Amino acid sequence: MDNSIYASLNRQSGLMQEMQAIANNIANSDTTGFRKEGVVFSEHIARLGRQEPTLAMADASARMIDLRNGALQNTGGALDIALDGEGFFRLATPQGERLTRAGSFTLSPEGQIVSSDGSALLDSGGATVTIPPGFGPPAIARDGTVSVAGAAVAQIGVVLPSDPASLVHEGGTRFAIEGDTVPLADAQIVQGFLERSNVEPVREIARMIEVQRAYELGQGFLEREDSRIRAVIETLGR
Repeated sequence: MDNSIYASLNRQSGLMQEMQAIANNIANSDTTGFRKEGVVFSEHIARLGRQEPTLAMADASARMIDLRNGALQNTGGALDIALDGEGFFRLATPQGERLTRAGSFTLSPEGQIVSSDGSALLDSGGATVTIPPGFGPPAIARDGTVSVAGAAVAQIGVVLPSDPASLVHEGGTRFAIEGDTVPLADAQIVQGFLERSNVEPVREIARMIEVQRAYELGQGFLEREDSRIRAVIETLGR
């Protein structure tokens, strides 16, 4: 196969991955705590020969997570909490500890503060945050201290990944961590608020149009190359 076709197919594959990431961003533009993603392209250059030019190919093998904050929305819910700044909440899931920025929680029958799927919110020591029965909604201070009837019962754990690139998006608003995390001592938690998605839909739609046009341009090039090669084969065959 001609080198130009290899390069074009590689480019088309990367553009397709970027289109999928953009579509996922747009679909989650109203998802609480969602973090925008983008595709990271790397370039690989190979020398074809002493007298020939080099061949450059792009590889879209990684995704970048945009950690910028989303806007805070006032809900008034006692168990709706948002991070005003850096950090992630810790959740206990069947797959192990996971990180999230989505702070919409409820109270389980056992008194644990849990997410919509039942994953328990963890405190700074890695234990589940549990509210004693019969005391009503807790008060949550900006430093994460959870109080019931004026007495502190837990402190919500907020952490940062040592390396942001070690975050692995598992879908929705959950992240696995392949490296270490460090406690965020000066975390700012706001009760009665939720953090909106940090996706800007207009920008994403504009980028989607750009990627679509680039993909169509590459597709047209491949079709012209295919016609050229067929014509050469037919000519040589005669």
